[in-house]
Amino acid sequence: MGRTILFQGDSITDAGRSREAGANQALGHGYASLIASRIGHALAEQGHRFWNRGIGGNRVSDVYARWNEDAISLQPDMISLLIGVNDAWRIMWKLPEGATDRFERVYRHLLEETKEALPNTGLVLCEPFILNAGPPADRWEEWREFIYRYGTIVRELAKEYDAVFVALQEPFEQATARAEPSYWMHDGVHPSPAGHELIADEWMKAVQNSKLAFSGL
Repeated sequence: MGRTILFQGDSITDAGRSREAGANQALGHGYASLIASRIGHALAEQGHRFWNRGIGGNRVSDVYARWNEDAISLQPDMISLLIGVNDAWRIMWKLPEGATDRFERVYRHLLEETKEALPNTGLVLCEPFILNAGPPADRWEEWREFIYRYGTIVRELAKEYDAVFVALQEPFEQATARAEPSYWMHDGVHPSPAGHELIADEWMKAVQNSKLAFSGL
């Protein structure tokens, strides 16, 4: 019997997914759909299942608030989480929701609870990222420093909680040698089709080089 893989996060994961049960577009048009397509096609006989519960605009605290119904209760075999840019956004723009930086403490609490409730579930933590385009370009150095710090936090949490870490900031920066930042993210935050392909590539490489690798690929 195949594994159940749950993708969680904000609009980058949401990617226009349908909220209707059983809808053909339930995975959206982003990296989650690309990963599911690759694995589903190559390993059709294994019967893996893929769910997307990303919601646009979410911070890590928003994800945690719905974690019981959108993660724990689903009993997935693997959870992939990409979150952080909205936390940074609220703080950088001095919005009321960003009065304090809760990113690390809530992320840690989410992982602790997941390990307790789902001890056998594999975790994949994706690094938040931005590029020098759109709104981030106006205060690029500040934005980059903020996201680099969040990336370091996620990397360390992955080590601490025995999760797979998917590096994304550096791969995106390297990609700008091939095409300008707006080619990969028109607004510096939301990936283009090519950007989602990059995420899918990095996700597959990280997972396939880990104990969560899919046999047969």
